[in-house]
Amino acid sequence: MTTTAAAPGALEAPGAAHGADHPETNTGISNTKLAVWVFLSSECLFFGAFISTYLIFRGRDNFLPAATRPNLQPKQLFDIPFTSCTSFILLMSSLTMVLALAAIQRGDQRRLRIWLGATILFGLTFISGQVYEFTNFYREGLHLSSGTFGSTFYVMTGLHGAHVTVGIFWLLSLYQRSLQGKLGADKAEAVEVAGLYWHFVDIVWIVIFTAIYLIPYK
Repeated sequence: MTTTAAAPGALEAPGAAHGADHPETNTGISNTKLAVWVFLSSECLFFGAFISTYLIFRGRDNFLPAATRPNLQPKQLFDIPFTSCTSFILLMSSLTMVLALAAIQRGDQRRLRIWLGATILFGLTFISGQVYEFTNFYREGLHLSSGTFGSTFYVMTGLHGAHVTVGIFWLLSLYQRSLQGKLGADKAEAVEVAGLYWHFVDIVWIVIFTAIYLIPYK
């Protein structure tokens, strides 16, 4: 009796050779990446609601400065050069994130850690600058209860800062995995999805910075 040998790979399930670690959807995108895109879409709506509300009511409320600064106005508080500097640092972190992804795709662990470390450092610098601003503004009389401006300013920038902080912890976990030898080139998607989140918070900050700091509050 003659038996016919099965052709190599004939019994393999589609996608078994490729994407076993990252199952793909019908769109050709891995489930993990698709989930991140869906999450970021919901975050766009989340931040969009806050930013739209701020722009709609901007200047329509009575700004309520602290009793110690009765003539205080938002434009008197802002240090545009300082905030522009910290914003530039945050935007530069997107470049280092791209370089980190390129490094892991090449299997270069040393450069991966260098660029991840640089991204984390830039993020921490931005958060430090934000804490410094919050402290200064509060001392000058801008409080959460200072009308619509005070509440929307602290809520929007505070929520963004919280998102950046989450991103920093995410990158720290990737850095730790790299040190343990658990983040090889086959795990490049882990860095890619973290990069998508990081780029998102950078883009959101551009919109928030423009709306609050650059458009005059009338």
